[in-house]
Amino acid sequence: MPTRPAQSSEEQTLRWAARRQSVGARIREIRLAQDLSQEALALESGLSRNMIIGIEWGRKSVAYERLWDIAEVLNVTIDQLMIQPSSGAKSVHYRGGRRPMDDARS
Repeated sequence: MPTRPAQSSEEQTLRWAARRQSVGARIREIRLAQDLSQEALALESGLSRNMIIGIEWGRKSVAYERLWDIAEVLNVTIDQLMIQPSSGAKSVHYRGGRRPMDDARS
């Protein structure tokens, strides 16, 4: 079993990248559905906002222990993070904790 990226086959590297993108997109989809900002998710899960951004865009791997932290904040189970996202997440810009309900869909 390879332990370093240089020891992995190209197929394995592509598989890992696809998994990171899928899980990240799903986290983003759930977060946006709950009107939660990246910053709020980061603060509540103990991760940095840059780490959340990297995870959501499939650029960063995350320790599986941290998936539990993210799932807890999002109030979902771990297996719900592994489901294929239903669609590409829309880019919604909002700074602050949880979005006020009257501004959520504007």
